[in-house]
Amino acid sequence: MKLVKMSLATAVLLGASAFAIDNVKVNGDAKLYYTTDDKGTANLFESGALGEGGPRVDSGGAAADTALRLGVTGDLLKGVSFGVTGYAVSALGLEKNLVGNTWTGAHGRSSGTAVDDRAWIGEAWLATTVGKTTAKVGRMELDTPLVYSEKWSIVPNTFGAGVLINQDLPDTTLVAAWVGQGNGLNVAGANSLGGIDNNSSGVGIDGYMGAGASFGTFINSGAYAAGAINNSFKPLVAQAWYYNVSSIADAFWLQADWDCQLVKGVKVGAQYSKMDTKGLLATHDDSSAYAFKLGYEGIENLKVSAAYSKADEKGTLKIANVATNNLETAESKLYTETFWNRGWVGRADAQSWNVKASYDVKDVAKFCASYTNIDVDKTNNELDEIALSASKSFGPLDGRLAYISTSSTERNSGRHYNTLQAYLTLNF
Repeated sequence: MKLVKMSLATAVLLGASAFAIDNVKVNGDAKLYYTTDDKGTANLFESGALGEGGPRVDSGGAAADTALRLGVTGDLLKGVSFGVTGYAVSALGLEKNLVGNTWTGAHGRSSGTAVDDRAWIGEAWLATTVGKTTAKVGRMELDTPLVYSEKWSIVPNTFGAGVLINQDLPDTTLVAAWVGQGNGLNVAGANSLGGIDNNSSGVGIDGYMGAGASFGTFINSGAYAAGAINNSFKPLVAQAWYYNVSSIADAFWLQADWDCQLVKGVKVGAQYSKMDTKGLLATHDDSSAYAFKLGYEGIENLKVSAAYSKADEKGTLKIANVATNNLETAESKLYTETFWNRGWVGRADAQSWNVKASYDVKDVAKFCASYTNIDVDKTNNELDEIALSASKSFGPLDGRLAYISTSSTERNSGRHYNTLQAYLTLNF
């Protein structure tokens, strides 16, 4: 791997004592992810095919990837802190024989069927706190309902942004942000809406990282976001967000999560979101969706929940992350989001429901199961997903095995297929 590109993080660490940088902390991890399915003509554990023009859609097969993350944080001055995080990804040549694809599109490809190793600085920020107000600027991860870093793949997308957080009001957090850059696929990832920039990638199954993890202007000219999170009534956390995505849409997100005191362990949630198109999308339909969730956590180590969501029958943009490939496989924060088959619950006219359960067996493993059904009447498409997983930590090593059963009218020619996955993460 071209680790020389990670020298910024190393230089910060080595120079800490020389410049009297305090409270320096180093953390990181090394990951190895593998997935295989019998979609298309491939069988389980067959490599599949990464052709000259990119991975064949629905060809099936296997994908694998490795990633290294190194993060450094510290205090420069009283009230002034910094953070730098470097990433490096490599397929280790596996794409030439054992697998036919990678997990992340960050690799890019220079020629033929081989993919390139990549290294980049995903975070490089400065933060300062005065009273109960914190300002943070630079490259960073974001976690808001409609603009955020997706983390289900082997590396997250990040942003060039400025964030202001204030907590002067009792039990209230106010957030204001300007997002100017990102290294994820832009809102129209397939570039099917004219005039919207697209940072595309010809490899990778995640569908949310641009080639080479290179940073570009967010959408066409950036976005503003403002949010308020309130916990004045202790059992209830309520949040409201507004987004101005320049030349694309004005968006809203409302959410309330209630820890019911009437029945111990019962949790109730509600969500509503709307995107009003404008500018380049002024002639396109607005989008909206709502969702409800009922959960129970009254038994030790056991969590169960049921959720339902419904998207308006019209809508161009999905109620999903606009920082990644919104028109295709962007993840959604709606309660009904699937384990693996992203890009469904937020689409127009999608009616979705799921049930989930997890149980942590002491000294054995944490077991999770979910079933999701999504019905899109306007296009006569339907998805059924069953996902089972087992997770276990062995000291600094985290492992997870997963099985996904998928039946979809628009994938794999409508035929059911199976997916097996293995995740290994070494934390340091």
